Amino acid sequence: MMHMTFYWGKKVTLLFDFWRTNSWTSYAVTLLACFIFALFYQYMEDRRQRFRIISANFRRNYPPPPPSSAAVNAPLLYTFPTVGGKWNSARFATAIVFGINSAIGYMLMLAVMSFNGGVFVAIVLGLAIGYLLFRIGDEDDVSVDNPCACA
Repeated sequence: MMHMTFYWGKKVTLLFDFWRTNSWTSYAVTLLACFIFALFYQYMEDRRQRFRIISANFRRNYPPPPPSSAAVNAPLLYTFPTVGGKWNSARFATAIVFGINSAIGYMLMLAVMSFNGGVFVAIVLGLAIGYLLFRIGDEDDVSVDNPCACA
């Protein structure tokens, strides 16, 4: 039976039919796995942000577009040449890590939707501690593509 409200107990079916807990030991292992996956999610988010910064730094090394005498002929958006073409390694790595991180995030969301209180607490604690360990210094490394606050 699927619960529609939060409940506390050791009997949980998490994500797959074969992942069922019937004892306190299997429940504790499940909570530890949820905690570790949440930590890993924050670690991968940190890696993704760092790859994004590296990718943005590749674009910043190019001079601005040459001034055009006729404002009508000037392109609306300037496209930066990229190192190695459109598909440089930093951009490809960012996309791969984004896909992995999205999959982990959706799996964590589905685990929370089991409505077990222990699973919820384990995931929230894992996300919070992972943020503390891996992402607390991100405020200094943020790359701003557009200085306008409304964009």
